[in-house]
Amino acid sequence: MLVVVMLIRKHLIFFIVIASFSLLGCTIHKLDVQQGNVITEDMVSRLSVGMTPRQVRFVMGTPLVEDPFHKNRWDYVYYFHPGDQRAFTEWKKVTVFFEKGQLAKIDSSLQ
Repeated sequence: MLVVVMLIRKHLIFFIVIASFSLLGCTIHKLDVQQGNVITEDMVSRLSVGMTPRQVRFVMGTPLVEDPFHKNRWDYVYYFHPGDQRAFTEWKKVTVFFEKGQLAKIDSSLQ
């Protein structure tokens, strides 16, 4: 009888351990989604009309979108969506326009 009780106890402990690990796996963890170019106010403030495309690329990095139909327009887009759903989605966009090889216009969602 003692052997049966010990065997049942051993199986019960094993079942409890397996059940607890399976319940731990049920928690849902959502990752943060970060896409595009990181854009800061400092980067945008360093841009000035008259800069060359090379200088703009040095300050802002490689543009996310270089439209082949509008070679004088570069779009920098940043998107951040936290996985915990409690915070707001962050969306930033900066578009720069060139004329005659120089920066002519800055369109920013930061200002």
